[in-house]
Amino acid sequence: MLDAALIKECADPSLKPAIVEQFVAAAGSDDPLAVTVKSGGRLILVPKARTADEAMAIVRQFAGQAVVRVGLTQFPAGVGVKEPADLKPDLVDACLNLRQGTAMFAKVLRIVAKWYGNSTSKDVFPQIFEDAIYAWKTAEFEGVSVFQAEDPGTLVGVSQLSREKISAGEADADAKAGEEQAEQDAGRAGIRIDLSRIGGQQ
Repeated sequence: MLDAALIKECADPSLKPAIVEQFVAAAGSDDPLAVTVKSGGRLILVPKARTADEAMAIVRQFAGQAVVRVGLTQFPAGVGVKEPADLKPDLVDACLNLRQGTAMFAKVLRIVAKWYGNSTSKDVFPQIFEDAIYAWKTAEFEGVSVFQAEDPGTLVGVSQLSREKISAGEADADAKAGEEQAEQDAGRAGIRIDLSRIGGQQ
């Protein structure tokens, strides 16, 4: 069972604490130093790490040659890292692992939710969550490498077509605004993006 204070302090704020708990229970580990190594779908037995240094030594030994998962969230070591030497001990820090892992899982959830048409139905969410857990474990969803994929949640409600027209500065400002905000702001003169045509361009 995850400590509530750890969730409050470290988990991605976009995920409810109950979701964080379910995620770690379903896909993670209760040991911050846990390292899991798989090659060709088969589990490779590695010694149990007793210290952060031991855990990182195992991670660096296998990173790049096998699928290495680390810590509370079983975060995929090596995502966005070119050299094993670049892997940071953050991976085995309970708080930082939870922060990175829940942020990445939130992205995976958004990727899966988008496939479901961003349904907000309470009946559909368990299926979305289940698929997101499966995607987390396999690193894929519907042929997409979920850890490398772009986060579909960056600009909610703005189609790819419109997104390309927005300059970087405006994109940053709009990234913070949700769909409702965008709809409210559409009628105000200060916003230079025409949101009226994008409804059918999903």
